[in-house]
Amino acid sequence: MARADAPLAGRPLLGGWRERLRLDAAGRRAIGYDALLAFGVVAVEIVLTGFGPPELRTTGWSATIGWSVVGCAALVLRRVATWAAVLIVLGSLAASVGTRHQPVTMAVAILLVTYTVGARFPLRKAALTTALLWVPVLALNLVTPADLRPDGMSALYIMFINGLMAMVCFFLGRTVHARRTSVLALEERARVAEQNQRALAEQAVGDERRRIARELHDMVAHHVSVMGVLATGARRVLGRDPDAADEALATIEDTSRATLREMRRLLDVLRTDAEPAAELSPQPGLAGIEALVEQVREAGLPVALRVDGTPGPLDHGVALAIYRIVQEALTNALKHAGQATAHVRLSFGVYWLIVEVFDTGRGPAPGTDHVGHGLVGMRERVALYGGTLRTGPRPGGGFRVYAKIPMEQ
Repeated sequence: MARADAPLAGRPLLGGWRERLRLDAAGRRAIGYDALLAFGVVAVEIVLTGFGPPELRTTGWSATIGWSVVGCAALVLRRVATWAAVLIVLGSLAASVGTRHQPVTMAVAILLVTYTVGARFPLRKAALTTALLWVPVLALNLVTPADLRPDGMSALYIMFINGLMAMVCFFLGRTVHARRTSVLALEERARVAEQNQRALAEQAVGDERRRIARELHDMVAHHVSVMGVLATGARRVLGRDPDAADEALATIEDTSRATLREMRRLLDVLRTDAEPAAELSPQPGLAGIEALVEQVREAGLPVALRVDGTPGPLDHGVALAIYRIVQEALTNALKHAGQATAHVRLSFGVYWLIVEVFDTGRGPAPGTDHVGHGLVGMRERVALYGGTLRTGPRPGGGFRVYAKIPMEQ
């Protein structure tokens, strides 16, 4: 998981930090804090140079200020461009060999850059970079003439002090790095736990909705059964006992209102927030098939409609299923048949009604086994009413949809 203030290890040595400086607010804040720190270190060095012991004034004011600016650059860039700060420190160390001047700013810069490397880089890269920074320092301690060393300090003692400071800064950085890694891991675990909790809550809501839907379904089915029994009884006693028939019809009226209310509640339970509100326009049926065929003709596909038998009273759901089957079949023919003609045949018998739609086009490509959502929808609609559906290429070319649905007796 990436952080805005974390790894600069994968960035170029000298490139990329300008873009980070422009775009990253955290980087700008880091530069501001480090600039204040650098200003304080420069102020200390100027005070020591002007009022400190004479041995600290090894160069003039111009050289002192120049080296301080170089050290400031390393301090300011250590968090937004760590590799650039490392190169600045190494360059300054190489230059100090010729000038024999070791400003306070550079000493502070190498310590803080070591800490930054330990805090931001992976362990292996941090260790190698720290060695790259401090091996030249330790080598300089060995070759530094005795007159340039502090009084009473040997080269080995100075090396020990410098090595100890390097280890302290490095391990402080590694401690901060480990803490940041732990915090990131905890944040990730909290995020995953929150997602799991949200998923469990959504699942619980869905389970409760399904339970309520089952209960409402049973209640609606009971009301409908009661209305059917009452209607049968009212029809049988209508001639000889009108009062009883009227009472039964009144009960049917009340029960139908209750059933309608429960149906609305059932639909509210099943509807999710992501689903758009359904249109209130009437659903099409058998009467809309002729208009559908005419629309397809106007779209460029010649369609012939044939009706065998007399349509009897059909449930609205069955009529809607027939319409949707014809609509989907003609839409597929219009899209895929090419230069062809289509035929729609509706056969109404005593026990079965048959819907057949076929075209004379090129049909599906050879070897195509993909089943589209439209065919799946047709199969589900037909199965809902106990029918069967067969789809596939015709022997003479084209595609055929054949549905057989039992008539309610």
